[in-house]
Amino acid sequence: MTTPTIQRRRLGNALKRARDQAGKTQDEAAGVIDAAASKISRLELGQSGIKTTDLKLLLDLYGVTGEEAERMRDLARAGRQRGRWTGFRNVIPDWFRAYVDLEADASEIRWYQPEVVPGILQTEAYIKAMNATARPRITDGEVDRQVKVRLERQAILDQPYAPSLSFILSESALRRNIGDVATMRGQLTHLAQVAERPNVDLQVLPFDAQTYEVASFGFTILRFDHDATSDVVYLEDYTDATYLDRPDAVRAYTALWSRLQAAAMGQVESRNLIARMTDEKRTPL
Repeated sequence: MTTPTIQRRRLGNALKRARDQAGKTQDEAAGVIDAAASKISRLELGQSGIKTTDLKLLLDLYGVTGEEAERMRDLARAGRQRGRWTGFRNVIPDWFRAYVDLEADASEIRWYQPEVVPGILQTEAYIKAMNATARPRITDGEVDRQVKVRLERQAILDQPYAPSLSFILSESALRRNIGDVATMRGQLTHLAQVAERPNVDLQVLPFDAQTYEVASFGFTILRFDHDATSDVVYLEDYTDATYLDRPDAVRAYTALWSRLQAAAMGQVESRNLIARMTDEKRTPL
């Protein structure tokens, strides 16, 4: 299944290519549809749909006609459909909804996480423990919906054509206590089990890693159809997110990923560390 998010991204790529070929700037394109340049940027990143009238104006500006114009109109119509996560509108903010669609359609995901376990690797108890300390405090019903969303996202681990998943977790993400001892033991056990899957690579960046790289922030690199030119870098903060697909930005984060991967423990060493940490979390008799 191809989601509206992917269709918007395909349209965005086509619009950017057409604009570049026409020699037009984002400011010029924005002027034609009476909008800010940031809107053109969002359209080209596939972060928003486009009205039929605006698409016609841009196609005229770029000189796109015939079959290519019809293909873009088809992509625009598909991109305006309701996404698979629309029913969770009250749980998933708009800026994150695009990510979960991209995550579900990616063929490769590389995820660096310095402080907590990544969402698609969290156990139900861990999710509930994280939400129990949220401020402002959310209701039990909202917690249940949060759990449902994250557990549904984890379905990509088991789907027939599961993506290739690579994780680098800082040791602090594993040692930070979320919930009680049983919760952390269950979470570490789950990580050890996931790390055994053939499509999952999991590495730990230890406290004593020999690296001078500064990476106190998490980031995710998504690839589609195993095509490096489709890479998107996802960065998240407390209230918003940034999606990067500029070649220079993607290259920078890909290089950062490679340096972190080289500094992290190997997969076997990482699994052994997680096993030792799990033993340390035994509930006292």
